[in-house]
Amino acid sequence: MFPDGQLEPIGHLVGVMNEAGFEIRHEENLREHYALTLTGWCANLEKHWDEAVAEVGVGRARVWRLYMAASRLGFERDNIQLHQVLGVRLGERNRSGFPLRGWRA
Repeated sequence: MFPDGQLEPIGHLVGVMNEAGFEIRHEENLREHYALTLTGWCANLEKHWDEAVAEVGVGRARVWRLYMAASRLGFERDNIQLHQVLGVRLGERNRSGFPLRGWRA
């Protein structure tokens, strides 16, 4: 589906980001959210199946149907994860520029 695409473990990605000079400020696993997203995408494809086939052909439409359904199961069963990572390069005097949470001066 995605030439040269590779799913890397979150620990590896965070390590590479740190080595590149980023401080990790937030990380979130969106696995369950993406399972729900794919459920909606699969339903939408089924609803518009004839239109999809007319646009891309039955072979490609079937490949996308299989890919999205398998990906949804992968996210639901925790075989695939999707992480969002926020990293920042520190500025002057190692300041991130982010306000402290819940801090009142």
